[in-house]
Amino acid sequence: MDEKELFTILIVDDEEDVRKSLQRLFARTPYRILFAANGEEALSALAEHSIDLMLLDLKMPGMDGMTVMREALATWPVVKVIILTGHGGVQEAVSAIKLGATDFFEKSAPTEMLTLKIDQLHKLWRLENENRGLRAQLNRQFTFAGLIGESAAMLKLKDMIVRIAFTDTSVLIQGESGTGKELVAKSIHHHSNRKPGVFIPVDCASLNETVIESELFGHNKGAFTGAEQTTLGLIRAADKGTLFLDEIGELPLKMQAKLLRTIQEREVRPVGSTKRYPVDIRIVAASNRDLKRAAEDGSFRLDLYYRLSPVTLTIPPLRERIEDIPMLCQHFCKKAAADEGLLLKNIADSSYRVLKQNRWSGNVRELENVLKTAMTFSREETIQPADFLLNMESCPEPMDETMRDQSSFAEYEKEIIRQALRQTSGSRREAATQLSISEATLYRRIKKYNL
Repeated sequence: MDEKELFTILIVDDEEDVRKSLQRLFARTPYRILFAANGEEALSALAEHSIDLMLLDLKMPGMDGMTVMREALATWPVVKVIILTGHGGVQEAVSAIKLGATDFFEKSAPTEMLTLKIDQLHKLWRLENENRGLRAQLNRQFTFAGLIGESAAMLKLKDMIVRIAFTDTSVLIQGESGTGKELVAKSIHHHSNRKPGVFIPVDCASLNETVIESELFGHNKGAFTGAEQTTLGLIRAADKGTLFLDEIGELPLKMQAKLLRTIQEREVRPVGSTKRYPVDIRIVAASNRDLKRAAEDGSFRLDLYYRLSPVTLTIPPLRERIEDIPMLCQHFCKKAAADEGLLLKNIADSSYRVLKQNRWSGNVRELENVLKTAMTFSREETIQPADFLLNMESCPEPMDETMRDQSSFAEYEKEIIRQALRQTSGSRREAATQLSISEATLYRRIKKYNL
């Protein structure tokens, strides 16, 4: 068995009788016992073996116990130390506690006190090992498909997903449009106990107000004109699974009240029915609005806000994690090559510099669109800054005028337009055709750059 799988105790005492006595005491325990007769041997043992607990005598010739403990904890701070002291050494032992020792015992004390303390430390060690194993298992188990990025903000978000996934708590996801709120919701569902169930996304902003109640809560046959058959509704369809309510802030106040009742009572009453049906769902809601502020100004129900937001996750906008842009670009290029059949291309370093200057009001979704268009129209194997011009309606806009140096997008864009006009003898129509953009777009860029 690997020595790391056994709770290992190092007994450090210059008296052979004490070492033999402790060896007999621990003979039938599940511990691995090692010995050292002095401080130098103790430090060597610590360097060679994985030590969990050191029983350390204070009074030893040469290097005394206090010195051994200081050097040991400086290099191996996780090692627990119990001081063993003879009669009269209690004051020194108390000083050792202040410097980091776990406990101390007089050698004359009943052995049951020492064994009880070691048993407690052993149980704590086992619990810590189990927790490390669970964390390692979670790290292997959790995949964040689509949630690309290793910036501090994204790592914090992923850590929060890990913490809440196995609970059944409602979650509110806040973030600007295009940041990936549905990807976060899917990740929560995928790693939850509801994974075998369905994940039902509902875009509250796109639901027709005249049929929104029926869409969510279902209806009975004949409940209204055109209701030719009974329907479950999206809430009941998500039973045993996760209901993702995207853009929840756009839900009319009347429907907010009915949704609140459904959450509180965990049951649904379809339109045209007097019967209520139990539902077992987890609700994950999302909004690009500040729902707390909306609740305060009365455009969103405050009681529903509190029901939806026991846990609130905020997705950072792309401009706050620009260090993730190269990783995102590579991901989108591979995705476009696989999904669209486009030729996989490299991205020039100068292109990354240009992309990092952008405000990205459309966030990750906008970046993906810009990359896909550049891959489609670029004639080279490597995407250059000039290739972004071909998607001029959504091309990068620098965050700051001071960032428009010779390597910025604006300079490349201006030069490409100038070349196109020169090659077409100033014909805007022909230049626009050559650049694969509209004349109106070209006109705006000519005016912008005073060409």
